[in-house]
Amino acid sequence: MGPLMDVDTLAARRAAGERTVMLDVRWALGDPHGREHYLKGHLPGAVFVDLATELAAPAVAARGRHPLPSRREFEDTARAWGISNGDVVVAYDNSGNLAAARLWWMLRNAGFQEVYLLDGGLAAWLGAGQPLEEEPVEAVPGNVSLQDGKMPAIDAAAAGSWADTGILLDARAGERYRGEFEPVDPRAGHIPGALSAPTLENVDGSGGFLPAGDLRRRFEGLGITDDAPVAVYCGSGVTAAHEVAALEIAGIRAALYPGSFSEWSNNPSLPVVTGDRPDGDGRS
Repeated sequence: MGPLMDVDTLAARRAAGERTVMLDVRWALGDPHGREHYLKGHLPGAVFVDLATELAAPAVAARGRHPLPSRREFEDTARAWGISNGDVVVAYDNSGNLAAARLWWMLRNAGFQEVYLLDGGLAAWLGAGQPLEEEPVEAVPGNVSLQDGKMPAIDAAAAGSWADTGILLDARAGERYRGEFEPVDPRAGHIPGALSAPTLENVDGSGGFLPAGDLRRRFEGLGITDDAPVAVYCGSGVTAAHEVAALEIAGIRAALYPGSFSEWSNNPSLPVVTGDRPDGDGRS
């Protein structure tokens, strides 16, 4: 089935009474009001997930703006959402799954396989005429047991040399890759050797992922082949998870750099380049 579940499948599960834990990950850079959006309307039965506090440890320069929490912390949080062993989990947001993909990746990294992104997110649910509710949902705690390290991931040292033998993708918007605009991190530009591959180009105008064949052609156009090691970073490890999901849909396994550019750019010993070429036209 891959990373995605469509609206019809989720609606059929609900109608049949099949246990499904639905998680609303409403978050966007510069918008701290996810819970307020959730309370204005969410999928019936969906539990709100606060990305900043539940899908990340406190920010520290050495680990970036959204460091991964410890295995134990994440297990406690997942249980509080109501997840038990054997459950099916569906995550969504209202931004093309740019935020929900972080939860998808973290559960997969924790060894939990039955986790999916609702393709198209909240917009697709509404577009299909499905209902919303406004009351907050308090989950009955679950008993899920989580692990760690089940998805490929790299650190800063590996990111710095990745382009020597593989392909390093920068999932941020092109203007941030080029260093024309940097709203939050201390230096503008990209990791030397990285290719610009904005993750928003993996979705259509409605926020649904492009078909697998289209995604495959997109990544092949960036020089990615079946035997090329691929790694992805973004600003803080959130939208890069979305690109990892897109690559998986295309049949390509990729590693995530969780610290991403927020970690990299906070280390003055690591180079940053600007411009539209992998090796840049300027260095800081």
